[in-house]
Amino acid sequence: MLLASLLIAVTSYLLGSIPTGYLLIRIFRGQDIRSFGSGNIGATNVLRSGGKGLGAATFVLDVLKGAVSVWLGAMVALAFMPTFPHRDAQALAALFAVLGHVYPVWLRFKGGKGVATAFGVFLVAAPLAALTAIGIFAVIFALSRYVSLASIVGAASFPLFAWLLARGDRPVFFIAVQSAVALLIVAKHHQNIGRLLAGTESRFGVKKTA
Repeated sequence: MLLASLLIAVTSYLLGSIPTGYLLIRIFRGQDIRSFGSGNIGATNVLRSGGKGLGAATFVLDVLKGAVSVWLGAMVALAFMPTFPHRDAQALAALFAVLGHVYPVWLRFKGGKGVATAFGVFLVAAPLAALTAIGIFAVIFALSRYVSLASIVGAASFPLFAWLLARGDRPVFFIAVQSAVALLIVAKHHQNIGRLLAGTESRFGVKKTA
């Protein structure tokens, strides 16, 4: 059981750590996305750098790597740990996939904020909760045009929706991981929170006036 758990954790971390935004900008534009805007490797910064198509591709691939991590984690558990709770295996994979995205070994442990990858992992582990949380994100973003605020509120709301909407068993570890991921995403937005409180955060699609 220990070896299978380690396999899930390592595989999920490595999948999550694939720096898709960094790679897409490097391959198609020969540039380092970390030299633009916020320096973040996520979809929002890629989009703001002028790469609309690459931004969309980054989001989709970040979601996919999270979803695949959880799916593979569940398959490994089914094959090698048939008595291990299915949702605990998914939660283990989810946690390490998000950690991989946020702290990728390939970029000296400086990655993205984990929003798209978290959506991907929970889209598999708790689909109704994930869709509800992304709906909250969409509403907040439409009203405020703040990607950061929408991400923070959407992430913070997810554990509650998972508890209310998840079908079947809700193991303690499963809920604990969701809460930990939500807290990690909020914590990674600490600079955005400071700018939001100061009124200096940039709205998406709104140019700053001189």
